[in-house]
Amino acid sequence: MRKAVLILSATIWRCVLGLLIFCSASVSSISMAGADDAPLLAFGARVAGDDARTRVVIDFDRKPVFFVHYVANPTRVIVDLPETSFGLKPEDLKARGLFTKIRYGAMGAGSSRVVLTAKNPVAVTVADVMADEDGRGFRLVLDAEKVTGERFDALIEDQKWTGSVAAAKTGRVVEQDPGAFVVAVDAGHGGIDTGAIGTETKMEEKSVTLAFASELVAELNKEPGINAFLTREKDEFLSLPQRVQIARQRSANLFISLHADTLKQRDIRGATVYTISDKASDHLAANLAERENLSDEIAGVALQSEPAEVADILIDLTRRETQAFSVNLARSVVSSFEGQINLINNPHRHAGFRVLQAPDVPSILLEMGFLSNKQDEKLLVDPVWRKKLASRLTAAVRSYRAGSVTNGG
Repeated sequence: MRKAVLILSATIWRCVLGLLIFCSASVSSISMAGADDAPLLAFGARVAGDDARTRVVIDFDRKPVFFVHYVANPTRVIVDLPETSFGLKPEDLKARGLFTKIRYGAMGAGSSRVVLTAKNPVAVTVADVMADEDGRGFRLVLDAEKVTGERFDALIEDQKWTGSVAAAKTGRVVEQDPGAFVVAVDAGHGGIDTGAIGTETKMEEKSVTLAFASELVAELNKEPGINAFLTREKDEFLSLPQRVQIARQRSANLFISLHADTLKQRDIRGATVYTISDKASDHLAANLAERENLSDEIAGVALQSEPAEVADILIDLTRRETQAFSVNLARSVVSSFEGQINLINNPHRHAGFRVLQAPDVPSILLEMGFLSNKQDEKLLVDPVWRKKLASRLTAAVRSYRAGSVTNGG
């Protein structure tokens, strides 16, 4: 009897042990599956070298699949990755040696990118992934060296890469209410392109613009007959042409691009409304347009060659009627802000902004304020002020809409 009990007990324990092992394996399998679906984690990096050779190392939690290519004018090495969370300190990827700037971030559609800008032509001689000896993960190793202009040109030619960002976002066509007044709200910057950085709060412009854009869309959608949407709904990169294309594909009646830049003159503050023009209204507008138009370059997008007659961006690309409507919208915004929202001197200005190029969509770029000014910066991160700004901007759209209907627009 006792022997039978012992045998039964041993059998039960074997069953229990087997069940525990099975459950453990199952949990482990589920855990690994979840890890595979999660973004890669870049948890460390370092850069070393001189103006002849430079090594870049990035540590990942899992083995990354990557693709290296080149872009000219300026010289850039592009490293495309799957979706990646960059848990790096600012000093980890501080540019040195051959590289003058190193940027990294999301590119949308489950992808991320590292952009290494070089002062001279370079070539990557080693691009490899190695397992860490301590089993913590994998490291991506890139060795670059200075090369002649002829060799770099050959690298560009050999890769046969057009420089076009995948236009997954621009392929979406959403059915609209035929009678709706559609407003595209564009949160400037995003993903790898952080935009300006706050002087005091260190808040990134891409976060400031998205927070306000979401507030504005919610406010606009309270208006009867208005259908507002975001060109980007999260921290992702969209090229300037993609932003324009999204607005056009969704038959937008208005396009409002939101920004919060920085200036060397930190005493300048207040909102500014910009419309497109072949000539800038002043040096401030020209300099701002030049910086904003660099967004694609920052993300490593090669600018496509254009016919000479449109190479400047400009008024020839935009129908005169559309430009006139854009000016009317700008005036409505300035009028709505007066006495309510602080405005810069001469608040309606114009320059050659690439993001305002839609030939059939009246468009403005709104600088909500300057992150380089302490007073403006405090307001830009204040939810109460953002709500007030959204209310005044909605009133401007309402006024513009009423005027365009009256005038047959």
